[in-house]
Amino acid sequence: MLRDKNLIPLSHQHQHALALCVRIDRATQAGDVDLEAWQAEIQQMFEQEIAIHFAAEEKDLFPAASRFPELQGLIGTLLSDHAALRECFAGAAERRLDVESLRAFGQQLSTHIRREERELFEGVQRVMSPDELARVGAALDSALAGASDACILPNAATRLRPKT
Repeated sequence: MLRDKNLIPLSHQHQHALALCVRIDRATQAGDVDLEAWQAEIQQMFEQEIAIHFAAEEKDLFPAASRFPELQGLIGTLLSDHAALRECFAGAAERRLDVESLRAFGQQLSTHIRREERELFEGVQRVMSPDELARVGAALDSALAGASDACILPNAATRLRPKT
């Protein structure tokens, strides 16, 4: 199913976060991990985009979706994901992540995003009317106005380098 235009801003932010997850996975597999640099980047991404993204979903999208019984369990799961991910982001901000927790964080964030894209977004597009989706989209646009419009660029320590 094509993504409804009212959900595209969230999907774009998901792409930014998934790119981070791929880079984390590749770095941890290669054993090329500068924990300080990764945690600084994760903290920056949370502060500039993801905190606002989570708040918008929780304030505008999740309550609208939870009016539909078939989505209520999923909303509960996504809220639990948000709480667990906030703990991970706090760990990065406090520089408490080790290589294994960094790897686990990337997997957890990726799984969460894919759940939202494949289950929540597909579900709301199935059950909400175009008018309901437009109302949610307008609220999301307003809520996301404070988020960074640019993808956060990796620094020298977190940029993927060709294998030699």
